[in-house]
Amino acid sequence: ALRKHLRNSTLTSIEQHRFERIAILSFTGRAGSFKLVAEFFGDGNIILVDSQGKIVQALRYKRMRDRNILRGETFAFPPSSGQNPLEMSFQVFHEGLKAFGKTEVVRALARFLGIGGIYAEEILLRLGIDKTTPCSDLNTFQVEEIYNCLEGLIRQVLCGKLEPCIVFDDEGEMLEVAPLRLKRYEGFKHQFYNSFNEALDEFYVRIKALEKAKTEKAEESLRREIERLKRVLADQEKALEEAERKAEKYRRIGNLIYVYSGQLQALLDKIWEKKKLGAAWEAVASEVLAEKKAGLRPSTFFESLDSQGLVLNVCLEDAVFSLDMRKDLFANAAEYYEKAKAARHKVEGARAAIEETRRRLLEAEARLKEILEKAATATLTVEDELAKRRIRQKRWFEKFRWFITSDGFLVVAGKDAVSNETLVKRYTAPEDLVFHADIVGAPFVVVKTGGRTPSEQCIREAAEFAASHSRGWREGFASLDVYWVKPNQLSKAGASGEYVPRGAFIVHGSRNWMRNTSLRIAVGVVFDQETGEPTFIGGAVEAVKAKTNIYVVLVPGEDEGKTLLQKVLKVLAEKASRDKREKLLKANIEALRELIPYTRGRILQGE
Repeated sequence: ALRKHLRNSTLTSIEQHRFERIAILSFTGRAGSFKLVAEFFGDGNIILVDSQGKIVQALRYKRMRDRNILRGETFAFPPSSGQNPLEMSFQVFHEGLKAFGKTEVVRALARFLGIGGIYAEEILLRLGIDKTTPCSDLNTFQVEEIYNCLEGLIRQVLCGKLEPCIVFDDEGEMLEVAPLRLKRYEGFKHQFYNSFNEALDEFYVRIKALEKAKTEKAEESLRREIERLKRVLADQEKALEEAERKAEKYRRIGNLIYVYSGQLQALLDKIWEKKKLGAAWEAVASEVLAEKKAGLRPSTFFESLDSQGLVLNVCLEDAVFSLDMRKDLFANAAEYYEKAKAARHKVEGARAAIEETRRRLLEAEARLKEILEKAATATLTVEDELAKRRIRQKRWFEKFRWFITSDGFLVVAGKDAVSNETLVKRYTAPEDLVFHADIVGAPFVVVKTGGRTPSEQCIREAAEFAASHSRGWREGFASLDVYWVKPNQLSKAGASGEYVPRGAFIVHGSRNWMRNTSLRIAVGVVFDQETGEPTFIGGAVEAVKAKTNIYVVLVPGEDEGKTLLQKVLKVLAEKASRDKREKLLKANIEALRELIPYTRGRILQGE
């Protein structure tokens, strides 16, 4: 919405609404006049308002008690959060402060003026007034002192007599960033900066760096916790399998005892009978084993005999188990069923423990994923971030479309009628060359020669650039005729009475033609040697190829908008080395938009 309404508009003013945390940016352009209102309180909001005061677009729409932020409704500012100290007389201040009665003066100042607790406290510190003093206890002299001190602070800020600084404690930890020295931080270490913006940048970038360090520590801790939980889960799953195996084993033994109860009882009776006849336990066991070898039932079930514990070990259907000879068979079966029941309880407990561990593991993995996603967009170092934030002064030609030819000539093109007029009138020297495609709706393109003679290659590249940025690209032309002339052949004076619109010129004399010039451009990327940061470049194909091997060639086509930009970025990333690919994929895709005519085209394969 902002691009739609504010494209090519001029920012005419930036102001603050009263003393509120609201900034108003005023724009004027072809689409009309707009105000962009930025509200820096609550959740924040950005609201686009037209010349009639109607809301065109908002970041957040909402209905409120005192106003609505809805498309089409008249925009209203929120109720004032306090008196505006820039416009307040002493009488208003005196009456307003006294109206707070028993309220502590520091709280009253913060609420009455909307200046926050730090600066309310600063005023009182400078005057030596106890901040807990009730407003009703202040005398007129003290109120006047407070008012004068407030005015002094305001004058100091308005006159630009700032001392931007970051305050550090004894351990070197940052405490505060402030536009001027504060009495509350007397005796603390101060680091001063040329501007408050610079101090803010340093402060918040360092805060982000500290947060990043904490994030890395949290990431390491989470990774350890995840590994521990995985080990615990593996042990719990192993214990579950063992408990399930035992539950099934004991249940089956109990069942086998019932199924074979007659034969097992016969075996027990035989053993006790032999013992009653006076045979030793060893002899009894030997006799039963001999019967087993002979295949006599029920001795075939016999495995061994523990004479001391009176335990008979038997084997039924490949299951080996013990029977207490002092108990009857069904008591033995009951014991195995009890063991199965106990094992099943362990199974239930193990399953519950596994579910809990899995839940904790999923939570830890989700937290780690969140941390990693944030880290992916985090700055690497304080220095890197500060370097990014430094605003580079734009060169004059960067307000136009431009590129550098393969042999080093600057080529500049207009973007619209206004920039066409400006380019030719203000920035074209007599020795330059001016190009134009032979079609209505084409920009003027200027080769800045600097007194040198342009090569044939330079002329071909400039012609290609002129053809590609004409209406022919939008119409899908494959080629166009392009001509070039000297600046002195251009004039705003047409035939008698002929109107020459803005951005257009009459060409006098002969033209130098470049017939059937192809419509094609290249978009590439170069990386800063120090920071490794990517910068997108565009222009004639040979010009871009001379500067980088990471590029794509585009011709007129049907892909457009973000779809095309994403395709271009994807191809560029595939051509980049692995270490550069990550930074390239994080680059602002919108930087490509200015390089592609009408943000429309098709990637030429095989280039």
